[in-house]
Amino acid sequence: QVQLVESGGGLVQAGGSLRLSCAASGRTSSTYDMGWFRQAPGEEREFVAGVSWSGGSNYYADSVKGRFTISRDSGKYSVYLQMNNLKPEDTAIYYCALQGATRRYDYWGQGTQVTVSS
Repeated sequence: QVQLVESGGGLVQAGGSLRLSCAASGRTSSTYDMGWFRQAPGEEREFVAGVSWSGGSNYYADSVKGRFTISRDSGKYSVYLQMNNLKPEDTAIYYCALQGATRRYDYWGQGTQVTVSS
């Protein structure tokens, strides 16, 4: 089994910054990209950002481009999400995820709450 643990969520004013961290442990062989997703109240879970195994390739949802930066310790199972210029619409539970051998996000953390006040 694979375990993912997120940290770094909290309450921040609009325009502020937060940094989320996630560490994976357990049977992490044959795993690939890591990513962040979020789910706001009453909404479906949505993709936020992803990073390749090497950390050399990143991809983002349009809504966060230019404000969020995903990074990963190369060849390791830690991923980070630097969130700048936060907006109230960024309020959500943020989930860390890891791709398994299927190249789908098969493994998920428990989530960390991010609340942005206006």
